[in-house]
Amino acid sequence: MPTADALILCAPLTDEKQRIIDGRRLALLKDGALVVNVGRGELLDTDALVRELERGRLRAALDVTDPEPLPREHPLWHLPGVLITPHTAAFTDAFSAESIRFLRRQPHSYARGEAIENVVLTAEKSP
Repeated sequence: MPTADALILCAPLTDEKQRIIDGRRLALLKDGALVVNVGRGELLDTDALVRELERGRLRAALDVTDPEPLPREHPLWHLPGVLITPHTAAFTDAFSAESIRFLRRQPHSYARGEAIENVVLTAEKSP
């Protein structure tokens, strides 16, 4: 991390990844590094990031935040070197074509008795 120009978070949130990028890890980044979060807001310790941004040491591009939605009075809105987007990182030029392919695959897989993608099990449905 000390030589990275950018740290990009695009992981799903799990218990093990909660605040995986904390103040200690942010301190490892070199001055001027860019922190990008397009995964989940809770991957990043927001208070620790705000401290680094207030010092002018890091920059940030955040598509997701913790909390979300970000309150109007939150300091991230006013700190220099911060870009906040409205939770739209998934919507790239590839999104439409891949969504159509996905939606076509699912019923065919189901009809053939094959595993379908992106199944979410809740406590009520899990074996």
